[in-house]
Amino acid sequence: MSTRSKVSTPSSGLISHQTPLHALLGGGKIADVLLWTDKVTSAAVVAGFSIVWFLFEVAEYNLLTLVCHTLIAFMLILFIWYNAAGLVTWRIPKINDIAIPESTIRYFHTKLNLFLRKFYEISTGQDLKLFFVTISGLVIVSIIGNYFTIANLLYLMFLCFVTVPVMYERYEYEVDYLASKGNQDLRRLFSTLDSKFLNKIPRGPVKEKKFM
Repeated sequence: MSTRSKVSTPSSGLISHQTPLHALLGGGKIADVLLWTDKVTSAAVVAGFSIVWFLFEVAEYNLLTLVCHTLIAFMLILFIWYNAAGLVTWRIPKINDIAIPESTIRYFHTKLNLFLRKFYEISTGQDLKLFFVTISGLVIVSIIGNYFTIANLLYLMFLCFVTVPVMYERYEYEVDYLASKGNQDLRRLFSTLDSKFLNKIPRGPVKEKKFM
């Protein structure tokens, strides 16, 4: 008997079954990489980040040196590509081949503004439970940061990004079951804290949000 058949399905999982995980991850190439739908691209991305981590942590490469050497390599590639295009049947490189699309800039601009808006809402203490959870999370991350370099921490986060989604997709029912039980325990804990402590903290008036 498989493990999945032994575990009862929770009443509500982490992700709605009406929305595929691929769509929740944004769809397109990014979702394909995170879910290992395109195994060649996913493996290439992991290998690329692993090489960068190796250069920083093992070979002790300097960031400025790495940037300069990377730019030199790109310049040599473009130089050979451009000047050899007339000798062989290569297409002459255009600026659009290396230019960053405007849609990409708009995407990150939108995400940054959403983050700043959410950060402001949490910081004002309108939801005290979320406020203290965020503070606790930042404290935990700061403690973890004392034991990891920034390169190791970023590499660890990257490995989580490329392994957690595909593992969740494979063991969805088991993860949902454990998450459901953990969510119930957290609700009971927050209910106790809310009744004994949070409700007694004075707060300013909550103004109605206005969105342009």
